[in-house]
Amino acid sequence: MLRAAGVGLGDEVVVPAFGNVEVAEAVAKVGALPVFADIDPATYCLDVAAVEAAVTPRTAAVVAVHRFGRLADIPRLHALGQRHGLLVLEQGESEAPYDEIAQRRERAAYLYAKLRGVRAPEDGDGHTYQQYVVRVPGNGRPDRDAFARAVRAKGVECRVPVKTPVHRLPEFRRCVSLPETERASDETLALPVDASLTKRDMQRIVSACNALGGLLQPAF
Repeated sequence: MLRAAGVGLGDEVVVPAFGNVEVAEAVAKVGALPVFADIDPATYCLDVAAVEAAVTPRTAAVVAVHRFGRLADIPRLHALGQRHGLLVLEQGESEAPYDEIAQRRERAAYLYAKLRGVRAPEDGDGHTYQQYVVRVPGNGRPDRDAFARAVRAKGVECRVPVKTPVHRLPEFRRCVSLPETERASDETLALPVDASLTKRDMQRIVSACNALGGLLQPAF
């Protein structure tokens, strides 16, 4: 899409650093420079104000990536694009059948009601819960990684969604301030909400997490 739009050598493209490296790699492959902007801490998608702050006369495009079942603020990004004459592209997630999304939402609702000691994701409009991403605050006590190890030891599959933000990878290292991206990379943990999970599975997840909740900050 970038190549077809004429984006190339000498251009800049604003992208998120929170997520997979493929977007930045695509920008580099057409000869342009990826410029990293910070994320909205609620949606984990590009923050519109941060994108605008990153725009320069060489900026040609913005790539908005939808995350974990939440949509980026596309209307505001398109408005920004119109003001600055920028192309706004979207990278989506694979869409699940409606009945599967409904089942994920049921499991997410159960976690909202039962989990303690972690910060639940914000239940925004249209959230499809591709992943149920909680925050595990560090605050000098057991951190996200220790929490994940303890939960896995109790038989619960969980994963760190973004281990290293792209602007910290050797091939794209930048001296740029992205505090929300850094914080999300340190604190986020994806808990299972797959449609195949039984009620007993969900109870196991809650039991494993809540057993550790007293070691963390109170629930937010």
